[in-house]
Amino acid sequence: MKIGIYGGTFDPPHLGHMEAARTALEQMNLDRLIIIPDCEPPHKDLAEEAATPQQRLEMAALMADGLGPRAEVSDLEIRREGKSYTADTVEALHETFPEDELWLLMGTDMFLTVQNWYQPERIFQYAGVAAFSRSEEDTQALFEEQSQYLAETFHARTTVVNLPKVTEIASRDLRRMLASEWTGGNVDPAQYLWTPVYGYILREKLFGTQADLRHLSDKHLRAISYSMVKAKRLPHIKGTEETAVALAKFWGVDPEKARRAAILHDCTKYWDLETQVAACDKYGIALDALERVTVKFLHAKTGAALAKYVFGEPDDVYDAIFCHTTGKPGMTKLDKVLYLADYMEPSRAFDGVEELRRLVWEDLDQAMILGLEMTVEELRERGAVVHQNTQGTLDDLRRKLR
Repeated sequence: MKIGIYGGTFDPPHLGHMEAARTALEQMNLDRLIIIPDCEPPHKDLAEEAATPQQRLEMAALMADGLGPRAEVSDLEIRREGKSYTADTVEALHETFPEDELWLLMGTDMFLTVQNWYQPERIFQYAGVAAFSRSEEDTQALFEEQSQYLAETFHARTTVVNLPKVTEIASRDLRRMLASEWTGGNVDPAQYLWTPVYGYILREKLFGTQADLRHLSDKHLRAISYSMVKAKRLPHIKGTEETAVALAKFWGVDPEKARRAAILHDCTKYWDLETQVAACDKYGIALDALERVTVKFLHAKTGAALAKYVFGEPDDVYDAIFCHTTGKPGMTKLDKVLYLADYMEPSRAFDGVEELRRLVWEDLDQAMILGLEMTVEELRERGAVVHQNTQGTLDDLRRKLR
């Protein structure tokens, strides 16, 4: 197995880091990429406004998630504490992966000075070095000269990763930009950040950001919501938002309420059962015996609670999120819009979805009946329990249309 090792402060990780990592994965045909935030960099002091090691680890984990299944984050250096020496890290990884081929990824400046690092001979004993070449100005002759020197001095293996696209931003400048967004700055820091990382920064109030969670713009609410879920969920949330807004405009529902309900509808999707139940208890949400042991029923309830009590959304947005999974008798138009948008957004693919997508523009209630009937049938085929609200909603709609 060929493993890339990408270390750094990641304070914060930005699109330049992601582009470099993604290019290394592809150009080097890596089987695995391990992103390792340092605890205490030996070559510089952390900035006064720096995130904590744990926060940097969590931001790096969001970046790794955005890179796909071959990327992961490791807390190896943070657990070790103290100065983060690369020689110690590559030796530890060699002990974990003794039969695998390790490659240490680094920028041009680091590549040209790596011989001055702490115990460089140990680094080259266990890993090759892959240097990022940022532009044509990173001359081939300079890389070749350094590669030859390292090979002769340390028997080093080296290679170059050519970056076709580079987001040029220094972390210190990005931190200043993030702070200035709240004091009249005219440069948008979001353009330099993976949206979930940006949302995490806002949620944790890092680097001088001052987001008021109860009065967020759509952009900031979206970023924070994205920071709470897995990257694989983002296409669904985006599709639900777009579909909900379109349906709301067509059926005379407030599109902004539909938008914000859609943005938040899955924000607690990845909470475990214990966390879900604890949140329901905290916000006074009554649960029946089935719900207390069935995690899939709970994210709608806890997502609604966060929407209202953390993000300050009104009661009708709360209600729409609350019932978007199971439905409920007496649903409003906004409730139906979110339920159907979640069910039939563009990334959904199942038998009957095209008929649902056609029907939803003709008769909202008939579309609800079709969606609920398909849900009940699918659950019964799997031998799963049909929630009482799902059956109750279906029965309620059928009675109204008789």
